[in-house]
Amino acid sequence: MRSNRLTTTLLAGGLLLTLTGCGVAAETAGQVGNAASTAAVCAQAVQIATTTPDLTDPKAAADRAHAAAGELAELASRAANTTAADAIDTVAATLRETTVDDLVTTPADWTRKKADQVAALTKACAG
Repeated sequence: MRSNRLTTTLLAGGLLLTLTGCGVAAETAGQVGNAASTAAVCAQAVQIATTTPDLTDPKAAADRAHAAAGELAELASRAANTTAADAIDTVAATLRETTVDDLVTTPADWTRKKADQVAALTKACAG
């Protein structure tokens, strides 16, 4: 009878260790999956954010900026990393608020602001 209890205790302990190990493995796999997901989202976001507008047609460039803002907002919602999501949202807000006037009267300022935000996005995605 005593050996049955000992065997049962050892089996229960082994099962507990196995389940704990599975939990750790699942958590680690989830973290790796989140990192991969964030990396993919970041790569897409940087690609969208670094598209150079055609300033010879400011209206089309502003329309494209607004469309890019929508794409970035969707990507931000999929980012597992909140720091990266916030950086993507910041670029999206700038593009969403872009006016034809920004692109005609102050294109250098607009470009510099966007470049600074892309640099912050790249940094957030790397960290």
